[in-house]
Amino acid sequence: MPVAADAPALGRLLQDLASELHLLGHGFAAASGLHATDVQALLAVMRAAPGQDGGPGGITPGRLREELALTSGAVTAVLDRLERAGHIRRTRDAADRRQVLVHYLPGAGLMAAEWFAPVARRTEVVRGEFTAAELAAVARFLGRLTGELEELRYTR
Repeated sequence: MPVAADAPALGRLLQDLASELHLLGHGFAAASGLHATDVQALLAVMRAAPGQDGGPGGITPGRLREELALTSGAVTAVLDRLERAGHIRRTRDAADRRQVLVHYLPGAGLMAAEWFAPVARRTEVVRGEFTAAELAAVARFLGRLTGELEELRYTR
């Protein structure tokens, strides 16, 4: 096992983890009859709901375009596929009828939960091998790294 202070080894571990997560996502896409981009869009829609204020939540197609770095036409095609597959629905914002909000349907979450249940079980086994303090440090590291990478993606 690489030493955490060894930056190249830590970098390789993060690359390996990202690769495995990427491959799991592709496996879910294939098993669900979706494109890999559709899965990323579905995840973004699921993260956006429910609203932080307890409202209906949802994500706009424009925000989805920004998150996925897609063109407007590509986002429309993704949303059309997800809607036909029964994963999402589009509604008009009650406060601004010009605004479209995208929401995931409960069945989409159930299908993903079922497919990823073995991932959750294995994650739980590994999590059980660490103390609360170790997990807090890992969570802080991953949260900070994710934030930095997100900022980098938006500033490039």
